[in-house]
Amino acid sequence: MRRNEWSTRLIAASILAVLGHLIAAGSAMAQPVDELKAGQDLVEVNCGQCHAVGMADASPHQAAPAFRKLSDSFPMDALEEAFSDGRIYSGHPDMPEFIATPDQVDAIIAYIASLQG
Repeated sequence: MRRNEWSTRLIAASILAVLGHLIAAGSAMAQPVDELKAGQDLVEVNCGQCHAVGMADASPHQAAPAFRKLSDSFPMDALEEAFSDGRIYSGHPDMPEFIATPDQVDAIIAYIASLQG
């Protein structure tokens, strides 16, 4: 193989390697967005009847705290621990129990964390 062919092949291989890394990085970056969307969908369906689950909405249930303000009175690292068994419930008698998979819990926590100021 001649020197020019070798250089051309080396440059082509380098470009392909860089593109491969960029594609992999793009996929990794998309995952949190997907997780946030999944968390948002879960809280809208399962919590939105009582809690404010967005950045500016009001809680339909007067006693239900807005998710964007949870960190004001509840440490976010304790939230993960509270949900670790997959059961999401509180001491409120009218709050239904919601059982979530570990992936759903991660998505819910990621979404709630994204709302915090």
